[in-house]
Amino acid sequence: MQERSSVDELAERLRRELDRYSPGGKLPSSRVLVDRFRVSPVTVSRALAQLAAEGLVVTRPGAGAFRARARTAATATGDTSWQEVALSADGAADLVPRSVDASGVLVSLAAPPPGVIEFNGGYLHPSLQPERAMSAALARAGRRPGAWGRPPTEGLPDLREWFARIIGGAVTAAEVLITAGGQSALTTALRALAPPGAPVLVESPTYPGMLAIARSAGLRPVPVPVDADGVKPALLADAFRATGARVFVCQPLFQNPTGAVLAPERRGEVLRIAREAGAFVVEDDFVRRLVHEDAGPLPRPLAADDPDGVVVHVGSLTKATSPSFRVSALAARGPVLQRLRAIQIVDTFFVPRPLQEAALELVGSPAWPRHLRSISAELKARRDTMTTALRLELPELSLPHVPSGGYHLWLRLPDGTAETALTTAALRAGVAITPGRPYFSAEPPAGHLRLSFAAVAGPQEIQEGVRRLRRACEEVLRAPGTQPWTGSV
Repeated sequence: MQERSSVDELAERLRRELDRYSPGGKLPSSRVLVDRFRVSPVTVSRALAQLAAEGLVVTRPGAGAFRARARTAATATGDTSWQEVALSADGAADLVPRSVDASGVLVSLAAPPPGVIEFNGGYLHPSLQPERAMSAALARAGRRPGAWGRPPTEGLPDLREWFARIIGGAVTAAEVLITAGGQSALTTALRALAPPGAPVLVESPTYPGMLAIARSAGLRPVPVPVDADGVKPALLADAFRATGARVFVCQPLFQNPTGAVLAPERRGEVLRIAREAGAFVVEDDFVRRLVHEDAGPLPRPLAADDPDGVVVHVGSLTKATSPSFRVSALAARGPVLQRLRAIQIVDTFFVPRPLQEAALELVGSPAWPRHLRSISAELKARRDTMTTALRLELPELSLPHVPSGGYHLWLRLPDGTAETALTTAALRAGVAITPGRPYFSAEPPAGHLRLSFAAVAGPQEIQEGVRRLRRACEEVLRAPGTQPWTGSV
């Protein structure tokens, strides 16, 4: 019997037996279930994970599996239907509705059920995070004189100086603001640069979190296609002329999700086109510190080659450390810096001083370059493991570009494959994946998947995750009305 069928069969048998146990009661141990049903420990683990995903059991590491307690119905507290009118009232007919859709962001933030392999994660697996170095840095920071006092609203001078050196060029510490993570910095930038109802040019595809920021601020994202060399300058110029936009948001280095790097001949063109349009370029330099071992020299940030204040630069430490290490920077030149500073103060006052002090301790320690070298080698190895497994198990999926930085791969699905059906089938098979639709601000040209190789435990889990994805693809293939996979696209 195939393993997937064994998992489904065992899950169904356990489902029928749950009434034998009182809510909160403990189920037999995995070893007992292995002996009783004559299945493998992996089959037991996946069957329990399936029941946990359905809310029927609760698994506790080291303790076992327990029948879930019945959920109590929430007590009605009143009639909130009036809020639909209040929240949809824009105050002006020409404003874009400021609905907030965080689903594209939650895909990479929500922890998958137990036993599910996390190919949808947006951060380093705990085994890759510099936990000991961060803990030591935080302990040292806490002993610094004045560590718990109020910091300067712009950020600690030494930390601003460090970010300015990392950006390079003529950027100075006076042109840097410390912010609480890249998402916060992007939010501040878009609020500062564009009024509600205005168009904002975005790469297509692009980071869903940025699209959510734009829409929640009442802005209109306008897509500009990218290829293997980044955004296409001719189409960028056309978009500026057609829309009158004054902002373009881009990721020139290891773009999310395609992994593209803006080609050298396009870098100057992008800045020239924006300057002639009287527009800003928001540079989201989010994974500069997640370069792979085989990448070679990296191009400088666009901000380093911008004397005219066109670029508003966003850089962050979060991706290379931990999702809770939310320290980033905004860099800008000219009058816009004061507007960015004002919005930053109104929104958050300042980034907590202990976190800023810890960041200084971390990046100034010998552990920091060792950590960067370690993840550089590890991410390359994981990328190679995933690309090899995909080409072996899923040649039907097109992988047009293998990036030399970042933490994910961007794959095109065969024509006619339903992203939603495949995502659901993959979760049933025990692997969480990210559909491509949220990365497009308009209709996507094809179905896509983004697969992360950074949030998993290691190469073996990557290989197992791809095998599970293969089973999900076969399930979708067998569904009535689907187009047959031909083995190529």
